[in-house]
Amino acid sequence: MIVPTLENQRAKLSPLSMDNYMHLLNIAKQENLVQYSPSKVDTPEDLKAYVQTALNRQLDKKAIPFIIFDKDKQEFAGCTRFGHINWHNKVLYIGWTWIGREFQGTGLNMNMKFLMLQYAFETLKFDKVGFTIDERNKRSRKAVEKLGGTLEGILRKDVLMLDGFKRSTCCYGILKEEWDGIKKDVFKAYI
Repeated sequence: MIVPTLENQRAKLSPLSMDNYMHLLNIAKQENLVQYSPSKVDTPEDLKAYVQTALNRQLDKKAIPFIIFDKDKQEFAGCTRFGHINWHNKVLYIGWTWIGREFQGTGLNMNMKFLMLQYAFETLKFDKVGFTIDERNKRSRKAVEKLGGTLEGILRKDVLMLDGFKRSTCCYGILKEEWDGIKKDVFKAYI
């Protein structure tokens, strides 16, 4: 599978690889960066294993992982991916996203999400994009709601976290029929 590079004036999403993931080592060390994730990335070994898992899923055509470059700051900012890709049903999820604290709240995330949603709906021609978020992660939930995501339900106590806590997961979705309106309303500055 050929992984595209998605880019606009602010963000560049390039294929994540074993050759470039080391640009994320300092960001991954930031305390509580992935506190709502069942993944561990804060040591070089953990980050390498995280990336290898993403690349294995890419080989299985179940994921498309990206490394994020912030063009304003001229720095690598984090990573994200399309995952749980179901080619038959034309459904995929955007997630596994983490960006350094210095990039949060700067508009980078909106630029990334626009690129990813546009690619999913307009290039891949998928019918639905989903997001799954820890119920406690109010910041990410608000961000997805701001993107136009609809809360479809909550899976109660469905993911075991690293600290032994069993989280509940909020499931959000955007449908193909909703994309044009969301694009014109939420992302009007990006088109």
